[in-house]
Amino acid sequence: MARKREFNAFSLSFLDIMSCGFGAVILIYLIINHASETVDKEVDLQLLAQVTKLEKEVLEGEKDLVELRITVDETEDDVTETQGTTLEILKELEELSERIAELSESGTSSEDTIEKLKTELKLLEEDKAILEGSVVGEDTAGTSLRAFVGEGNRQYLTGLNVGGERILIMLDSSASMLHETIVNAIRLNNMPKENKQAAEKWQRAVRTIDWVVANLPKEAEFQIVTFDTEAKQLGTNTGWQKTIDRENMDNTLAALAETEPGGGTSLHAPFAYARQLNPRPDNIYLITDGLPTQGEAPDDDPTVSSRQRARYFSSALDELPNDIPVNIILFPMEGDPLASPNFWILAQLTAGAFLAPAKDWP
Repeated sequence: MARKREFNAFSLSFLDIMSCGFGAVILIYLIINHASETVDKEVDLQLLAQVTKLEKEVLEGEKDLVELRITVDETEDDVTETQGTTLEILKELEELSERIAELSESGTSSEDTIEKLKTELKLLEEDKAILEGSVVGEDTAGTSLRAFVGEGNRQYLTGLNVGGERILIMLDSSASMLHETIVNAIRLNNMPKENKQAAEKWQRAVRTIDWVVANLPKEAEFQIVTFDTEAKQLGTNTGWQKTIDRENMDNTLAALAETEPGGGTSLHAPFAYARQLNPRPDNIYLITDGLPTQGEAPDDDPTVSSRQRARYFSSALDELPNDIPVNIILFPMEGDPLASPNFWILAQLTAGAFLAPAKDWP
């Protein structure tokens, strides 16, 4: 008789299956947990790197701040010392002036003594001008010898660096500098002198000269020349003038304010003027609004085409001295499309700068 097999729920096969299941669950748990730890560690490393970078930037910023504070303190000390020296020179100037006056009135001193005192007085005045210029430079964070404040105290980044030892500034004073359009320029040219001088475009040119002069180096010399068909130096003194001579600079700018624009335009005259200078300039600033309307001699034809103006321009370049940077400030003028490319090429060939500023500059 066959023996009946007894059923057992906890047989070896069932335990094997359960063990495999539990093992799989544990394996999955370990894999998921390990991946989570890896991601957390990677995130922590990235945050640590960012924090380290920010801490480094903070330390560098604090270091720069300390250096700036030291520089400000040193600058304030220099300004205070300069102002004290200026006061001492002013006192010496007063004493010398009184002494010269006493000697001149008494008539007991020789002419040589008085001349010697006058020479000493002049030297003191030059030292005073230099010191005043240095104080202005510290206060305005630049090297300006004159204050120039535009509308709303705006400062402009122009890329035009005013430098050199002998700086020649040439300003176009022809009739085209009265207006941007030909019709209005002709209309203003037929008006009285006061109307011409008050023309907006001409006043803008005058402000541009003032801007350039305000940025001249203190140790430099300069000349301002206006030109139409002829070139004329402004000011009471001829030749190179020192930028530290405030009185002479003011006289030169006063002469500019009295200049009456008008006439045609020839670049032969200003370029020939620059060539004959001795010592010659090492930097030229040309303020104009277009190509010349005339060559070396007057033309019988009253109308001038763009191509003819370009030929006049090329001819005038023969008069320009070599190896001198020519910096161009070009104002807009209708009917002269070849002006910008020709003047830009001139600036590039001479290692100068080309600036076609906005209407509200300077």
